Amino acid sequence: VQLQASGGGLVQAGGSLRLSCAASGFTFRSYNMGWFRQAPGKEREFVAAIAWSALTTYYLDSVRGRFTISRDNAKNMVYLQMNRLTPEDTAVYYCAGGRNFFREKEYDYWGQGTLVTVSS
Repeated sequence: VQLQASGGGLVQAGGSLRLSCAASGFTFRSYNMGWFRQAPGKEREFVAAIAWSALTTYYLDSVRGRFTISRDNAKNMVYLQMNRLTPEDTAVYYCAGGRNFFREKEYDYWGQGTLVTVSS
């Protein structure tokens, strides 16, 4: 099983980034997918999730309206489009595949993370 996240980098406040996560080694289309993040000195937190069908999405309150999660089951890919970024969005972002949506323990598979740094 592999989840390879990419697309992180340094961006100015107000800018945008698109994270991608390539999945392999499991039945991607059967799994809910999520993005979590861990800021320096803080615990990892839920950011967004999307159901296996792509019909349902969930967001952390502070990113709703700025971030959009999507998936392509034909390509085994999940994405996180991040707009109007703020320094508070600075973190390592992880993609994960699991059975539910919000809690880390409900996710079976994790990627290695990609660093997003937002400068003020």
